[in-house]
Amino acid sequence: MQINSDRSVLLAPPSKRVVKFLHQRAFRSKTDSIISIGFIITLSIVIYSLVNWAFIGAVWSADDVELCRTSSGACWSVIDARYRLILFGLYPYELHWRPILACIAIVVTVLLSCLPMMWSGKRLTLTWLVGFSSFYLLMEGRLLGLQEVSTGEWGGLALTLFLFSSVVLIGMPMGLGLALARRSTLPIIRHGVSLFIDTIRSLPLLTTLFVAAVVMPIVLPDWMVGDKIWRVIIAFSLFFACYQAEVFKGGFQGVSKGQFEAGDALGLSYFQVLHKIVLPQVFRNSLPGSINMVVITFKETAIVIIIGFFDVLASAHAAFGNGLWAPYYLEVYVFVALIYWSFIFSLSQYGAYLKRRMSIASH
Repeated sequence: MQINSDRSVLLAPPSKRVVKFLHQRAFRSKTDSIISIGFIITLSIVIYSLVNWAFIGAVWSADDVELCRTSSGACWSVIDARYRLILFGLYPYELHWRPILACIAIVVTVLLSCLPMMWSGKRLTLTWLVGFSSFYLLMEGRLLGLQEVSTGEWGGLALTLFLFSSVVLIGMPMGLGLALARRSTLPIIRHGVSLFIDTIRSLPLLTTLFVAAVVMPIVLPDWMVGDKIWRVIIAFSLFFACYQAEVFKGGFQGVSKGQFEAGDALGLSYFQVLHKIVLPQVFRNSLPGSINMVVITFKETAIVIIIGFFDVLASAHAAFGNGLWAPYYLEVYVFVALIYWSFIFSLSQYGAYLKRRMSIASH
């Protein structure tokens, strides 16, 4: 009976289909009707309150900041007045065109990497070399004959994108190398890498970054200290690589030993077996976990605020850090949340697209 009822709903016109669906699922009995009506009323009140706060009663221009005190809605004037601080941090104000171009370069690089026609080792490597180099050269400026801006002055969304892209770019091949070393036939390499991975994974990320940012300059000679941001990126990449190695390990376990033996029987070398037979399957098997790691890494870049970096979250704190804008911290947090949501939602949707594409290719 339930199957016949569902089939009649599917065959009905769209308007009648919705009415029938609601009648069958939300108003099937008196109890269901009371619960559904209560839920609809509560949801309507919440949506109206949000729309009224965010749009109808909101103040939008920085010139109208005095209206924020009497308005019932959000004071988006704080975003209009302080968005440059949130997006670019302490970067010199008159040079903001450089982080704008740098962010565009890295976003274009990511978009190009998503195109199926770019999915080859050489094209991806060349794309990322050009995109990442453009980002760094524009932000730093000295090698292009521009005014030098040290990494200590970088901040906001530009710094967050730099940290995220650097960690994934360095950590992903490092993770693959650790996963391969863990499968080595030499016990000293296999056990040594396993111990290293387990040790790094047992430490909180904050501890690893704190050691790189604060402890290493104390224990290392001056010529080995280097720039703080690169120490943090390497430590963050190492942390990412150890977790990603576990993801790749699951991908390797999904490939049967018979395929290794078939490659050997065909006379292929170890690297040819890896390149032509094993790694494509490993990447496909580990795709969900890899997407999850990338999403988590983007969110975890916010932790660098604790070790003194002026990322987008720290910039947001500074944006409402005076008497004029302090009451409007909620609007700033909503703006930053939308930035994080837009990036993470895009990554998740692209991951879902890749899984559908890989699923079709495997059939």
